[in-house]
Amino acid sequence: MNTLASPAESNEERIMNGIDFTFAGQRLTALGSGALWCAAHALLCVSDLHLGKSERIVRRGGPALPPYDSRETLTRLARDLAHTAANTVICLGDSFDDLDASDALASEDKSQIVTLQAGRRWIWIEGNHDPGPVEMGGMHLSDWVCGNLIFRHIARTDGRGEISGHYHPKVCLNAKGRSITRAAFLLDDTRLILPAYGAYTGGLHSTDKALTDIMAPDARAILTGAQPRLIPMPR
Repeated sequence: MNTLASPAESNEERIMNGIDFTFAGQRLTALGSGALWCAAHALLCVSDLHLGKSERIVRRGGPALPPYDSRETLTRLARDLAHTAANTVICLGDSFDDLDASDALASEDKSQIVTLQAGRRWIWIEGNHDPGPVEMGGMHLSDWVCGNLIFRHIARTDGRGEISGHYHPKVCLNAKGRSITRAAFLLDDTRLILPAYGAYTGGLHSTDKALTDIMAPDARAILTGAQPRLIPMPR
């Protein structure tokens, strides 16, 4: 059974701008940045970085976007790594917007990745955007198991203790007459779906059938941002 911090525990449980909870017997923290932290294993997990997205859009004839998405994403990742001092990093797939995007990364961005990898175990999980080997350091796997947890890109119907990404979940709320949309973690007793970490990534509403079909009726959402919030998953 998964447990989450109660309102009375908010001062102790909301650490590193995040919310603590228990999943598959592991104490985890959903950070406001969209990263997942497991202190017991000094492990930081991020999903769907989509590095090189602006370059890929232009390469395929789309509109020119400011080419700073990779830099912004890697800078945020560097902050999370500095804050947590993680020894293991798991990138849950779609780390690059396509295979050519990894080759087209600016030299400064490639150098930053090398710097972030130094002294750490770095695991690239294969995604649907980057299914082949990427010429970057680290391990390249289809999934990875750590205790009761299994990390993969796309959730499976038989998943247990499963942590995945792919869907870029987001939640839309009405607050005081305003509509607020935030990227979100989705959580039930068997699976945890991470929000997209990349700067230029869109999202799929939690009410979409693709998500309601795989999440339990009592699933919850943890909203990202400066003040993470725990709410029942909107349906």
